[in-house]
Amino acid sequence: MTKHSFRKATPGDIPAIMAICDSARRFMRLNGNMTQWVNGYPSAEIILRDINQGTSYLCVDSEGEILCTFAFIIGDDPTYSEISGGNWINDEPYGTIHRMASSGKKRGMLEAVTEFCFGKTGNIRLDTHVDNKPMLEAATRIGFIRCGVIICQDGTPREAFHLKRTE
Repeated sequence: MTKHSFRKATPGDIPAIMAICDSARRFMRLNGNMTQWVNGYPSAEIILRDINQGTSYLCVDSEGEILCTFAFIIGDDPTYSEISGGNWINDEPYGTIHRMASSGKKRGMLEAVTEFCFGKTGNIRLDTHVDNKPMLEAATRIGFIRCGVIICQDGTPREAFHLKRTE
């Protein structure tokens, strides 16, 4: 099994991150998810903002090849302040996984990312499009609880999930 590790992304990683995002976008389309990550989202500018804010991370294999990219942002997410059709597990401080994309070279990336993020906080939230079946299945498989629906800044709905670390 290939070992992996995590590191913060740098501006020099942007071309590789964008290539992974493009590949993930194609994967979404092939799997029936036609409306998530449209109009060039996430852009290089958004990725650079994440990098500059210290929230952009990479999971890399033992040779340094990027296996996945994601933003992990600790603190209140404004789009999570209102949830319909349910409730968050708790109102404790949390971190949110955003803009996760995998190279497709290794399975189980969401689980690996979640374990990494649990090293930073015991409460993790994420959201995804209703048509993103692979992410919905992965989140459920590793224990995330569907809590309801949130509305993104662009006005589109997302399935909202929450996982609290159990000791």
